[in-house]
Amino acid sequence: MQITKGTRVSEILLEYGDIADVMEIFGVQRVGRYSLRMFLAKALTVEWAARVHRVPLDEFLNILNQAIVKKQGNAQ
Repeated sequence: MQITKGTRVSEILLEYGDIADVMEIFGVQRVGRYSLRMFLAKALTVEWAARVHRVPLDEFLNILNQAIVKKQGNAQ
């Protein structure tokens, strides 16, 4: 899956699981129920998440992609 500015946060969570550590970097706190985070993330795109948390889009994309590579490496 290629992550772009139009990718929905919910799609990332579905594909790669809960990358909560990365979300916390941007101020999205862990929630008690994974389903609640999914509900809130359905409409949120990567671009909007970066804007909301005042992080440059390129930096946000880079950190997300690094976290996914790391997660995939740990899964093997």
